[in-house]
Amino acid sequence: MSTPAADIIGEALRPYTGRSTITIVEAGQILGIGRSAAYAAANRGQIPTIVIGRKHLVPLGALAELLAGRTP
Repeated sequence: MSTPAADIIGEALRPYTGRSTITIVEAGQILGIGRSAAYAAANRGQIPTIVIGRKHLVPLGALAELLAGRTP
């Protein structure tokens, strides 16, 4: 049985089903912050990212942990 918080997190991430990562801008949209704030938070380590080449991506699992209030 899921909790209301888990339902909200699942709903927020539903459009990204089938993907393991999203862009920093997409993560910002989920978090309700703008592009610049999302990049600043990623640079501070507040949004977890991985780097592949020059591309910075947000793992969906780590973002779900962040939304649940757990450290990814």
